[in-house]
Amino acid sequence: MSVAFLWVVSPATEATNGTGFLDSVRDGNRILDSFRSKNVIFNGGLNKAHKSRRNFTSMYSDLKYACLGGSNLENGNRLSLTSSLVATPAGEITLSSEQRVYDVVLRQAALVKRQLKNEDLEVKPDIVLPGSLGLLTEAYDRCGEVCAEYAKTFYLGTLLMTPERRRAIWAIYVWCRRTDELVDGPNASHITPTALDRWEARLDDIFRGRPFDMLDAALADTVAKFPVDIQPFRDMIDGMRMDLWKSRYKNFDELYLYCYYVAGTVGLMSVPIMGIAPESQATTESVYNAALALGLANQLTNILRDVGEDARRGRVYLPQDELVQAGLSDEDIFAGKVTDKWRSFMKKQIKRARKFFADAENGVTELSAASRWPVWASLLLYQQILDEIEANDYDNFTKRAYVSKPKKIISLPMAYAKSLVPPLSKTGSPLVKT
Repeated sequence: MSVAFLWVVSPATEATNGTGFLDSVRDGNRILDSFRSKNVIFNGGLNKAHKSRRNFTSMYSDLKYACLGGSNLENGNRLSLTSSLVATPAGEITLSSEQRVYDVVLRQAALVKRQLKNEDLEVKPDIVLPGSLGLLTEAYDRCGEVCAEYAKTFYLGTLLMTPERRRAIWAIYVWCRRTDELVDGPNASHITPTALDRWEARLDDIFRGRPFDMLDAALADTVAKFPVDIQPFRDMIDGMRMDLWKSRYKNFDELYLYCYYVAGTVGLMSVPIMGIAPESQATTESVYNAALALGLANQLTNILRDVGEDARRGRVYLPQDELVQAGLSDEDIFAGKVTDKWRSFMKKQIKRARKFFADAENGVTELSAASRWPVWASLLLYQQILDEIEANDYDNFTKRAYVSKPKKIISLPMAYAKSLVPPLSKTGSPLVKT
């Protein structure tokens, strides 16, 4: 299952080498030793790498949410006990996937708020060794070339960003693409859990300022300059691990966690780069939640678009309990026949995806002005995929829903017009403190 980025991504076509990693631009050679040993160019990356991974089932989380019944959010909403806790078949009470993910959202938002308080999100200047600036520039340029080739619509939107933010987004895009290639690329059948463990170790090196190749070097520089945490990157790798062994999801709670791993994480990675508008009255947490919602909406849309393709690979990315409630089973999906039961089921799935898109719209306007266009373009184009599924009479078994080039062209000026709308006032925005 391809990752649904916040932007529009085409299916991967790059070849991977025998270990499952994309061939580096430098033919697998590490960057100059001075980049690795002196750790100067990536100032700040080392400290971030030492943050431990969050144990979502820790006693702290259980006490915080089970005893208090949720958390008072800055935007006035309250997480209820019934929505954040679920019971296992054995009768054990655990956190829902939504609450687990929200814990990560709070962590990312706290990073940005600390940086806003300390330095008003000023981008750190390059601190480079003699002769290394050219390599770093080349690394970012290569990331831009990859983005331009495989995500044309989004690439055009990034050209409106400041140079620092534009380059950083390209670096994140390339890392996400390479990660997705591990389980969705030409050599996916050769990928093992050990290979993903190596990829995660390589990620740790990036956050320590020790890049393996020049594409890694661009990301290492990015995470040193912006308040980006390693957890969403690790979570995306966990999503790739799930694809190695899991092909069914018993309910939406399980599917939600998968969608977060492979797509919602991109939103959390991107917000610190894109920036929140200085005039925004929205809470940092609410903007992160909106970015998360867009990633989830995009991935749910991918799933609904690719039902037939995934079924031919023996995969069903649909909640099993909801299929049963609709009078359907895996056999109906493998048969690929559009029935009234299937149409009714799909209508409910599309409605859910649109709800996530609606939640995402509230946050796009709160982003910095130069960052809104590519996000609006992604949102509008992905929404139209749902329209195309409906236009195909819900036949996502034999027909692939796609947005035609003329419709894409029409969407771009619409997205640009929406990007010009400033953040809503304190009384008009649903994301501000109350």
